[in-house]
Amino acid sequence: MIPSAPASRAVLDLRGTPCPVNFVRCRLAIEDLSPKDCLEVLLDIGEPEEIVMAGLKNEGHCVEVLHKQSTWVRLLVICGAR
Repeated sequence: MIPSAPASRAVLDLRGTPCPVNFVRCRLAIEDLSPKDCLEVLLDIGEPEEIVMAGLKNEGHCVEVLHKQSTWVRLLVICGAR
């Protein structure tokens, strides 16, 4: 049996966006998605990455690093999937 694919996959580029604004924008974007939908988030390395990842995990979302560069990271957030 083939698992069902997520219904939606949005992308949010928050490079250069300061904390905590980047976390708030992620939360607002997730509000428009259904459970199990995906959100790709591009963030600066360091505090933005740490704060957003921890905050989203605390809210019950699965967060994985898809790609990491020297100055930014691409995260995959699966809404409501822990």
